[in-house]
Amino acid sequence: MRKLFRDFLLLAIAPFVATLNANGQPGVPRFNDYPVSERFNGKTVPLVLTRAARQFRTRLREAARDKPNFAGHLIVTTWGCGTECVQGAIIDARTGRVFMLPFSLCCWGTEVGVDDRFKPLEFRLDSSLIVLSGARNEKDGDYATRFYRFKDNRLGLLKSVRH
Repeated sequence: MRKLFRDFLLLAIAPFVATLNANGQPGVPRFNDYPVSERFNGKTVPLVLTRAARQFRTRLREAARDKPNFAGHLIVTTWGCGTECVQGAIIDARTGRVFMLPFSLCCWGTEVGVDDRFKPLEFRLDSSLIVLSGARNEKDGDYATRFYRFKDNRLGLLKSVRH
């Protein structure tokens, strides 16, 4: 009975534990692997909105008031798009350019079995690595943790770990 409970518990929390510990596992990109030393401390310049970004202009303008929280000069912002669903953008505080995330992330709760501390996006001010976890665009069977590097104004996929 104990073994059955232990196995159930391991299966239920495995995706959450994998996401939390992914940056410490060998072979998986770590924040320390993609350091940035710059820090933008000025005021964010006015936003340059693309057609896709215009529909979220109020949310983006609010986020542009914040200080950079990613890769030294970028502001990552997200908003809900349903239950257990987020979408978002990356704002360049120096140029005002807005980069929409290429997909929404969803379904990390009951489907995958994670707890309330789970974060579908993980990033740091001192790193150009961003970790996106969940199913892309609400697609069944697409649960993964994806490691991207933001470089040259785009997200480049480094590695994908399926759940």
